[in-house]
Amino acid sequence: MKNKVFTTSMLILWSLVSLAQENLSKNEAVNIALEHNYNIKVVNNNVKMAENNASIYNSGYLPTLSANGGANYSDKDNENEFQDGRVINQSTTSNTLNASTGLNYLLFDGLGRRYNYKKLKELYNLSEIQAQQVIENTVLQLLTAYYEVARLTQNQVNQKTSLSISKDRLQREKYKYQYGQSTQLDMLNSEVDVNNDSINLLNINREVANSKRNLNLILGREIQKDFKVDTSVTYAIDLTLPNVLASAKKRNKILQQAEKNIELSNFDLKINRSGWYPTIGVNGGYSWNTLNTESDVANPFGLATNTSKGFQTGLTLSWNIFDGGKTKTRVQNAKIALDNNQIVKEQVEQELERNVSNAWETYQNALFVLQAEKKNMETNKRNFERSSEQFKLGQIISVEFRVAQINYLNSVTNFNKAKYLAKIAELNLLQLSGQLLGATY
Repeated sequence: MKNKVFTTSMLILWSLVSLAQENLSKNEAVNIALEHNYNIKVVNNNVKMAENNASIYNSGYLPTLSANGGANYSDKDNENEFQDGRVINQSTTSNTLNASTGLNYLLFDGLGRRYNYKKLKELYNLSEIQAQQVIENTVLQLLTAYYEVARLTQNQVNQKTSLSISKDRLQREKYKYQYGQSTQLDMLNSEVDVNNDSINLLNINREVANSKRNLNLILGREIQKDFKVDTSVTYAIDLTLPNVLASAKKRNKILQQAEKNIELSNFDLKINRSGWYPTIGVNGGYSWNTLNTESDVANPFGLATNTSKGFQTGLTLSWNIFDGGKTKTRVQNAKIALDNNQIVKEQVEQELERNVSNAWETYQNALFVLQAEKKNMETNKRNFERSSEQFKLGQIISVEFRVAQINYLNSVTNFNKAKYLAKIAELNLLQLSGQLLGATY
């Protein structure tokens, strides 16, 4: 009676735990990662910094305005001795107040400021592309981890089923042994198989728990949070190699970065060339100064207060006619850097075409293996069902039934693995073509 109560309590507890588990869909997982993944958070902050750098406040187009002020106080005692023997002591105090404002603006610097501002804009665009690449890599990593949880979850279910079959077989062998219809060896073999299936189930349970923790880390949430995943897989049906290659040449993030680097090198070349031109600036300001003086010796002709104020403006021209060849060297190096980036772009294009072709072959091979494993699983299933009937009728021995059981379990496991490997191969192909975000997961 106590065992029945305990079993019932455990079943109720297990049901409550199962109901409390989160049903995490693939799209929900992607949305959570986009908001909470640590790498995505960092790269989004980098984009914000690049946006700040590309603002008008960092462009050099705005004037500079400064203000200065000061105050001085002086208290002096002077002793003057004349030739006729007279000595005159004089005490003088003075204070000075001053204030000024200055405005400076660069009118022309050989267009260096203009190209530098455009470069900052392109650096911001480059940071967005880099952020998109990090997001794509994270989503691919996330989905790979998600499908790993799904694969192990299905293996877990299959192993539980296999363990249940082995327990039924052990029970049957015990009855047969009790009635003298089989040997003790058959019963002991069945017991060993139950133990082996139990160990395999424990190992799979551990792998499932580890894979869930790995997925939670990518999601940027509590590591121990439990959940269920969707084990279904949907494959794209409209993928063709020419279309994938065409999309990769337009949307691949690595290629887009190579193109941006060429634009940035062009701006560097123009910025360095601006060193050959003069710079023209304008400045203006307003100043106010006052000096108050007091003395204990009467001086009707001296000034007690002096105040000056007024505006001033000016124009400056600076031209570094010859700087020892530094500007020339910078221009030459900028041209070489531009040429290097063009070479890198050509290399990226070649590598991209190779990678897409390789990924396509991998995907097609994975689809073929998937179909082959499916047929193999169906064949082993029919063989296991036939063996199960024969075993119940006593037409085959326990060992033969176990072989059929193992073969069927292995074929299901292999099909399960092939199913997810094909999907991951498809996701890799979509990432190379720049179509991963927004695809059917």
